[in-house]
Amino acid sequence: MLGFTASRTQIAAYLFGVALFSISFLVFLNSSISFVITQRIGQSHNVGDAVGTLGFADELVALVACPAWGLLSDRVGVRSVAVLGYTVVGISLWVFVQAKNVYPQLLLARLLFSLGATATATMVTAILPTMTIVRPVHDPRSPTRINGNGTSHTVQAPSISSELTITPARFRSRSPTSEYAEQRKGTVASTSQLAGLVGMFTGCGALVALVIFLPLPTRFSDGGVKPAAAVADAFYVVGAVAFLVAIGCFFGLRKLPGEDGKSWRQLMPTNSQKLSESEVSRRKIMSLPHLFLASVKLGFTSRNIGLGYLGGFVARASSVAISLFIPLFTNTYFLRTGRCRVNSDNPLDLKDACPDAYRLAAMLTGISQLIALLCAPLFGYLSGRFPRFNIPLLVSATAGIIGYAAFGSLSSPDPHSKDGTGSVFFIVALLGISQIGAIVCSLGLLGRGIHNNEGDDLEPNYHEDSSSGTNHPSAGATPPRSPPLTPAHEEAAPLLPTIHNPSRPTSPPDFRSLTHLKGSIAGTYSLLGGFGILLLTKAGGALFDESGPGAPFFMMASFNALLLVVGLGVGVREAVQGRRRQQLS
Repeated sequence: MLGFTASRTQIAAYLFGVALFSISFLVFLNSSISFVITQRIGQSHNVGDAVGTLGFADELVALVACPAWGLLSDRVGVRSVAVLGYTVVGISLWVFVQAKNVYPQLLLARLLFSLGATATATMVTAILPTMTIVRPVHDPRSPTRINGNGTSHTVQAPSISSELTITPARFRSRSPTSEYAEQRKGTVASTSQLAGLVGMFTGCGALVALVIFLPLPTRFSDGGVKPAAAVADAFYVVGAVAFLVAIGCFFGLRKLPGEDGKSWRQLMPTNSQKLSESEVSRRKIMSLPHLFLASVKLGFTSRNIGLGYLGGFVARASSVAISLFIPLFTNTYFLRTGRCRVNSDNPLDLKDACPDAYRLAAMLTGISQLIALLCAPLFGYLSGRFPRFNIPLLVSATAGIIGYAAFGSLSSPDPHSKDGTGSVFFIVALLGISQIGAIVCSLGLLGRGIHNNEGDDLEPNYHEDSSSGTNHPSAGATPPRSPPLTPAHEEAAPLLPTIHNPSRPTSPPDFRSLTHLKGSIAGTYSLLGGFGILLLTKAGGALFDESGPGAPFFMMASFNALLLVVGLGVGVREAVQGRRRQQLS
């Protein structure tokens, strides 16, 4: 079966539930938390310091929670973690408006929200591989045998007509290897295309927060509700939406492919004396420390997963550069040129203190995010259509190098000023392209890595019982090939020499799928993304004050340059390996 292996209901629950709302609640909280401090708690001083401290604590929790949720999902299932995450988000939003002080009550509420939000964000990555799993190929002509426990299995019986008429050309076209290769090619395309849709739905989720959630306090106030009560009512409504999303995930993500046998019972201790040797070994392999170390090791052993990790680091850092440092760059320029008035009562009130800077910053970030939203499905299509050498990712990294270096070199972000330029709109468009390209391509790379689709190498890894006495290629090696045959000799040629015993059941190709590690890989991916946010926020902020407002953008240009260099290195390695395979064939 090519393409998606999940049902339409499961895909809809993933896109319209997990992907759409994974960012919505975070955008709503970040934009409205200052109103909780001022309107609900009544604190009018040090508001900026409180908001910054709460945000920093959120990121610290995320660094620990992201890999923890990923590891947990490999034991209990991605559906359970997604449902729990949105439930915790809903509870935390209701708890927020019960706080009477910033420390410790509001801080604890923010930490609770961070636990839920990191679970939902990590599951965006972890659920993706379950939508496109390569299924085993069975020959429908083979008879089935009923086992003693009532189950059936396929028996590979020899056929006289097959032995007489099957030629090498026909064998290659009908063999399980070719069918697996076709499935894996379809998996590459469908995973990348779905990653593009995920990027688009994530962007739409931010729009849902800005267009629907954020105006709620104003709408309630217009209806005669007091400001403090209006803020509380808005949090209650948004929290209720989180509970509805959790219910939708509970029913919509049931029986996901590859999630059989995972439940909360996996966390309960079991008497090891009652377990078989194989079960004890499996539980050791599935232990949380082993899963985490395995996911980290894959960053160095799998070129797709390693490049996906680096892409996630750059993508998350890009989100901070666009949403934080573009407005800061703009505000600093307007303050330096004397076009703002400082409001000492509320220094965060940019709308009143510097309305022109606020409108320009909103325009620049809005154009960047709009371009990113439009390009998300395009990058998904290109990643699936041209998986070799990761060309779309290299394009996005190049756009990031040019865009961030150009923005950091600007004398003025205002195109109407004397030292401004209209090319600033093209520059921020490049930033949006860089951000969404890194997001979509990194998700696609993780999906390909989890399914072990390394570049264009679609040859399976064979494994046979060592007791059979036959010599077969070891895991990871390419099976030996017959000499090239001309069309005139194909029909009369014997079977391929690799088939030593036609009557013996053939072991299915082993592609070493890593679906059992998808949650751990997603957690590590989110962990590196959170590290990218902290690094750019702290180091970029310090350099902004010491070296100038362009420093954070030059940092982002260097991150994209690193991504480009690594991507080129992976492409060169893939090309060399492809040439060696051609020479061996």
